[in-house]
Amino acid sequence: MLATTDRARAVWLRCLASAFRTALACTIVGCTTLYGPAAVQHRIAFPAFSYVTVILIVTDATLGDTLHGCWLALYATVQSVGPALLSLWLIGPARFTNGTVSLAVALGAFVVAFPEGTHLIAKRIALGQIVIVYVIAFINGVDTEAIMHPLNVAASTAIGVLACVIALLLPYPRLACWELKQNCGRLAENVSERLNLYVKAFCAEDNALALTSISQAKPLTIAGAKLLQSIKRYQESVKWERLPLKFLRNSNPGERLQELEIPLRGMEIALTSTSSFPIRMLEAETKQGLVQLEEHVSLTLKQMKNCFPRDSLTVPESNADKIIESLQTLQATIPTNHEDLPSFFFLFCIKLLQSKSLAKPITSIQQKESSTPCQKNGFFKSMWMSNWPSTSVNCKRLMPAFKCSLSLGLAVLFGLIYSKKDGYWSGLPVAISIAAAREATFKVANVKAQGTVLGTVYGVFGCFVFERYLPIRFISLLPWFVVTSFLRHSQMYGQAGGISAVIGAVLILGRKDFGPPSEFAIARIVETFIGLSCSIMVDLLLQPTRSCSLAKVQLSKCFGTLSACVGSMSLAANSKTNLLEKQRRLKLDVSELGKSIGEAEAEPNFWFLPFHSACYCKFLASLSKLVDLLHFSADAVGLLEQESQKLGASWKESVNKLHGDVELFKEMAGSLVKCFEDVTLLKSLAFLEKKIENKNISYDLELGKSSNWNIFKASSLKDDKIDSIISSYLQHSKEIVDKFHAADHEGERELKSQVVLCLSALGFCMSNLIKETREIEKGIIELLQWENPSKHINLYEISCKIHALNN
Repeated sequence: MLATTDRARAVWLRCLASAFRTALACTIVGCTTLYGPAAVQHRIAFPAFSYVTVILIVTDATLGDTLHGCWLALYATVQSVGPALLSLWLIGPARFTNGTVSLAVALGAFVVAFPEGTHLIAKRIALGQIVIVYVIAFINGVDTEAIMHPLNVAASTAIGVLACVIALLLPYPRLACWELKQNCGRLAENVSERLNLYVKAFCAEDNALALTSISQAKPLTIAGAKLLQSIKRYQESVKWERLPLKFLRNSNPGERLQELEIPLRGMEIALTSTSSFPIRMLEAETKQGLVQLEEHVSLTLKQMKNCFPRDSLTVPESNADKIIESLQTLQATIPTNHEDLPSFFFLFCIKLLQSKSLAKPITSIQQKESSTPCQKNGFFKSMWMSNWPSTSVNCKRLMPAFKCSLSLGLAVLFGLIYSKKDGYWSGLPVAISIAAAREATFKVANVKAQGTVLGTVYGVFGCFVFERYLPIRFISLLPWFVVTSFLRHSQMYGQAGGISAVIGAVLILGRKDFGPPSEFAIARIVETFIGLSCSIMVDLLLQPTRSCSLAKVQLSKCFGTLSACVGSMSLAANSKTNLLEKQRRLKLDVSELGKSIGEAEAEPNFWFLPFHSACYCKFLASLSKLVDLLHFSADAVGLLEQESQKLGASWKESVNKLHGDVELFKEMAGSLVKCFEDVTLLKSLAFLEKKIENKNISYDLELGKSSNWNIFKASSLKDDKIDSIISSYLQHSKEIVDKFHAADHEGERELKSQVVLCLSALGFCMSNLIKETREIEKGIIELLQWENPSKHINLYEISCKIHALNN
């Protein structure tokens, strides 16, 4: 209950702080544009875009984010206003028509959207400037000053940027380095609490106590993942604060804390795989050793939280070594029972956690040696070159750039056709909401429209209540900033809906002399609808593939990468590097699968088959677990390779039998994953049968069993076959360990303990890799049955058909 209250208080404080900074920045813009000197008001001719710039930059920003935003606004202005100056001077605003203005906006948008390295905020500001410059020039016609008009747009952007900087400095600066330190402290506490709960669960006397501790750790795991995301975000912002604030100390334990997340996930996997508690091989001395090791790691985390340098740790490493020695009696023999593997894997993970917590941070000399191009070539030069278009044409960027260009051009064209006076309001929402990647088109358009309507209605209501009191009318924005801050963090509206809502209110309550508020509100809602409709239409025309189809393609890609990962598992030298490289690729593919699933869940079904969200979420959970297991397999293989160097030729002679067991595992798991990849690539079972019938191909299940059994046999494997492979692996591992010499020798005992843990961990990973693959098999059958409700699904038969068709 206390944790829930603290979390609610933290959310309130974060939203209130964000609302205050946003309100302060908008107040600065409002006071400057409404009550500033006449000369200044004349130059800031577009206060609406000043407010838009504020919302784009200052939302949930730190000082580092704002300084970065200043640089992005400068870059965007050069990219958009520069070419516009030349165009207006050469062509002349009086010659513009609806078509030529739309074409000019479309070409400018293509130039902005095409470079891959340009930051999203820079693109949004530049596209907004392009819409304002060209459309306002067309609206004003001959009265437009070809040179001063674009410069006035730049000045309107500049006042918004300046307001953001001041708002982040007053009443005290919100520094990313401070936020980073706070989040690192919270993450250190989070890791310590989870470690304590996992050790308590491991040492529990019955199932109820163990399950209680595991359940208490689950919300901490979710909170830890959010803290990791915050740390990664603030690490980028800190770079911009170190430029003007040289006194900031370069102490960041965030990277070390991130490395501790993987062993903790392994401990959770080990506990959830344990069939019953208490652990039967656990003795009182071992429990005491685990508790002491947990206290040692917690003390290390506490000092890491306080950003103490590594050399100032008050607990010497020798203490940890003594604690590890007390656990070595437990690790003297390879487990012969499969039920003991999770316990050994837990000990492997806690030793891995202890070693990572004591790892020395990168020194300043190492940082200089491994400095990035940004540090070697100069910060601003590197940032400029990363934003500027490359000389080589990236074909992958052509379609997103063309889509942005066409959406914006059509929005401006139809907006001007509907109302020349308010035509730019159709293009501006499209410009400032461009996405970095594919998104759920209908959902995003829906929340943008709802946000715009909510904000506009609130603005009209504020004008009605405080019609004659402009200052009070402006103050009435403060509660709306608080509300929209919560909307931005909600699942219903998100960032797109929250930003649309705040802009909708600010554009009415923060300006004057724009006509009757109700008429402006109706005009803006209609123009926004026109712009969003154009954006949806272009998305459907240029990217007609449904999100659920893309999710299925991405799932098949994950299976292909997983097959490569399984194929790279080996006890040979240097196999860890190869496995880790493929594991990272699988991790990226699984991350993309998660994005595709989220987009497909938000997509309307229309007349299509509904997206089987539950099944795909099971796939995502299983694949995420497989990613972790492959990482632990690589760690175990790497440590075995290190220890094997101490054994010399005796290791090479003993490991041949283990190679055979690993190869048998790879054959089993690899054939099953390959089957998944082939099946998920199918359009439908009816399509497969029709192709076989058209090509007059005959297939024989018994013939397939004899000739291609190695490829497709996994679909009919039983659990006892899996157990026999793991049992053989454990027996051969025991034979290797039994060859060790005198156990009373300290170095020999330590080496034996390490080898036992690594071999046991690898055995646990192989066993669970197969089990998770079989869970995926059940999901594949469920998905095929969902798509083909009138057919009986036999995965092995489908595999044989695919094989016959491909041959």
